[in-house]
Amino acid sequence: MEGKFRNASECWQAIKAKPEDGRNMLPEIERFARTNSKPANVSFGTSGWRGEIGTDFTFHNVRIVARAIINTLKSEDTAVKKALGIKDFDDVKSRGIIVGHDNRFLGPDFAKEVMEILASEKIKVYYAGETSTPEISASIEMLKASCGINLTPSHNPSNYSGLKFNPSDGGPAGPEITNLIQSEANRLMEGGRALQLHSIEAREYEKIDTTEIYLSYIRQRGTINLDLIRNFARESDCTIIVDHVHGSTRGRPARLLDQSMDKLKLLRTSDDYLFGGVAPEPSADNMKGVERAINESSAKYRLGVIMDPDGDRIRFADQHMQIPMNYFGAMALHFLHVYKGIKGITAKSVGTSNFVNAIADKHKIPVRETKVGFKNFRPFLLPGSSEKAIIAFEESDGISGYNHTLEKDALFGLLLAIEMVATTGKNLSEYLNELLDEYGYYYPDRSGIEVDRSLVGAPLKHKLSVIQERYPKGGSIQINSKTMKISNVITVDGIKVVLEDGSWLMIRPSGTEPKVRFYIESRTPEGKEKIFKTARRLTEEAISSRD
Repeated sequence: MEGKFRNASECWQAIKAKPEDGRNMLPEIERFARTNSKPANVSFGTSGWRGEIGTDFTFHNVRIVARAIINTLKSEDTAVKKALGIKDFDDVKSRGIIVGHDNRFLGPDFAKEVMEILASEKIKVYYAGETSTPEISASIEMLKASCGINLTPSHNPSNYSGLKFNPSDGGPAGPEITNLIQSEANRLMEGGRALQLHSIEAREYEKIDTTEIYLSYIRQRGTINLDLIRNFARESDCTIIVDHVHGSTRGRPARLLDQSMDKLKLLRTSDDYLFGGVAPEPSADNMKGVERAINESSAKYRLGVIMDPDGDRIRFADQHMQIPMNYFGAMALHFLHVYKGIKGITAKSVGTSNFVNAIADKHKIPVRETKVGFKNFRPFLLPGSSEKAIIAFEESDGISGYNHTLEKDALFGLLLAIEMVATTGKNLSEYLNELLDEYGYYYPDRSGIEVDRSLVGAPLKHKLSVIQERYPKGGSIQINSKTMKISNVITVDGIKVVLEDGSWLMIRPSGTEPKVRFYIESRTPEGKEKIFKTARRLTEEAISSRD
């Protein structure tokens, strides 16, 4: 097969066209990953650097990014050291760095490459092996490590790999850190110089059990009642179903719940580098296996979840409905505040349902809406924050909570959902419907359109800025045949127009693609399409208008 494909992208296209035969082509992908030394443009997005395996994400480029991380850690800039939470590079070497990976193709090999670079600098290395992002986050704090590196592209398709960097507080690195790493990586890429490595020996790293550390973390923090959850799982008439989509969270639920497999059913736990030909994300379509397993059970309490490969995203279901994060995050606020007495604020991304706002308003809980990206919750999750979040969540299936990690955490979501059911004595949908009856019904959705490629980036943002001028707070807007007042306009990320009945539309331009994304929420199911049409109309009018 060698020589059949000109590059890794061609090979991946063939694999995707025929996933059932794709495994046989993976050695060719590995060949490209090991031999391709073409530089990549390194960019850290909302959650790390990602690239196609063998094209951008190669052993050569991983070595360069690892070197860029080390050079950043060596910075003498006081502000940089403060952001990283380190004293100096000697502090980094003694406290150590945790390295782990998900179970994608070549994950252990890429991790070893990073470990060799670190060992060459005499940095203490903790090797987590196959692990999840939230476990690394918790382990950084528990071990007082200087930082963590996880080789994962999260929920991206099978042709991707990635690298996440967490500083000493365990949270996702902010732009004040990632901008430096990517700048240094791209500088090194231009130099194109080979990096001298030595073969790492077992004595040069300490193998750690991040699940055991995570269990200690949960008990120490106290937000989750692990004993209550375990007793419920053992003694109640319940079925708990977890779909791992062939990801690295496999094996975690049984250990967290201290459960045999009689009440715990695990789906898609085998190695499959191609994820069965699907994008491994906690989407509504990917929940079908969970729903089938739930319907096969006759237990009184039924809970099903799906997690992405690195365990930072989760979606829920019971025997009556799927429960996306837009609803579950609001339920979590109510549960933690009303049932557990936790006080603080609510942190949510700007594209998230206002159902949680209604609950927060009733209980006089302040709401903080942030830009898209979990790292924007950092100020509200830090231990010493003056505005500490009871719950922090985003509509794209990420959640954390009071006194918990700064990273989004699917394992936390699973444990919290079980504790909800155990404490309320209700299945999730029963609890949700009670809250909807009390606080009002909300119907969120999202969509988008493509625009001319020439508008990508700043031009598109400039064009859409006219919407804010035309539709200010206190003004009015036509929704189908009805004129509605604008109660608020939020511009932290795109333009969000909130209407008098609590419905809203948000128009958010992509910074890297010729696309405009629409996030909307209606107070009735039939109202969603009317708001979508309005969002499209406002966008098209703004793009066609003259400056």
